[in-house]
Amino acid sequence: MYKFASRALHVLQPEDAHVLTIRLLKAGLGPVSSLDTPELAVSVPFDGGTLRFRNCIGLAAGFDKNADAPLAMLKAGFGFVECGTVTPLAQAGNPKPRLFRLTEDQAVINRMGFNNEGLDVFAEHMERHLPKRGKGVIGLNIGANKDATDRMADYVTGLKRLWGLGDYFTVNISSPNTPGLRALQGKSYLDDLLGQIAETRAALKAATGRNMPVFLKIAPDLTPAEIADTVEPTLKHGLDGLIVSNTTLSRDGLTSRFRDEAGGMSGAPLFELSTTALRIAREASGGKLTLIGAGGVDSGARAYAKIRAGASLVQLYSAMVYHGPGLADAIRRDLVVRLKADGFRSVTEAVGTGL
Repeated sequence: MYKFASRALHVLQPEDAHVLTIRLLKAGLGPVSSLDTPELAVSVPFDGGTLRFRNCIGLAAGFDKNADAPLAMLKAGFGFVECGTVTPLAQAGNPKPRLFRLTEDQAVINRMGFNNEGLDVFAEHMERHLPKRGKGVIGLNIGANKDATDRMADYVTGLKRLWGLGDYFTVNISSPNTPGLRALQGKSYLDDLLGQIAETRAALKAATGRNMPVFLKIAPDLTPAEIADTVEPTLKHGLDGLIVSNTTLSRDGLTSRFRDEAGGMSGAPLFELSTTALRIAREASGGKLTLIGAGGVDSGARAYAKIRAGASLVQLYSAMVYHGPGLADAIRRDLVVRLKADGFRSVTEAVGTGL
């Protein structure tokens, strides 16, 4: 049924199909997984506790920008769902069309521009979800408004407004669709930003008695030296890990007629670039940071490659456009087989073994 529904959605324009999908999920029409994969459970320690993921396959940010349907996607078999990116104030994003399917390449190009309904709406949705979430983990991806005069302050605002409403935060400074945002990945800017994040986090922990893990999401287009420059302040300011990576500006190897559209490219062609960046981040951090591997994951083989390259957790999104919501279970089944074939009792044992 869901394969048929996916084909039917491809008749619609990509963004229309996405909006309809969210509405269907909110209405309770998503798939429900009964698959149990204890071998894929992951525990991530952080200052103040341990965050436990029932499985290592997560849904990346961008799918559910306003935290409309994270519970539906947890029911579909994902071990964790990351909502957002959300900005302090609602914003419409870039002009349409801004989302393109590159079917021949199994890829997607987007220049959405952080379109979302703002922190207050996002927070209201999360307040409704939390009592019903069960064992699933929900991440909160925060960003800055396009016209903000102080973008660093926007991240602090997001941290304060959403504190305690999810399980972890992701600081998104790597979207290519907000002009100037990626400049925050520069060493001096990043040190300042993460210093403010750390200071705010410490104050919130003291006030509430609760800490939350914080991850930094980086671009795959950084050089090895630039990746090292992101790792240094991430460690210095006590963040818990990196998400490697966001979308790319590269168009290498694409054949679709949409290949020259502006925006960030995701999907299958991003796999090698993002996995190389993941390996570099693992080596630069010396295993001191938890890494989430994202980019081009569409099979158990590719998820396993991310894990062996140093990722404790894996995220996907664009592959669902072509494979449907049952992909999480398909990947988990295959991943368990691959772990057992290599003599690993758990996914944690396999992390970094391919380096």
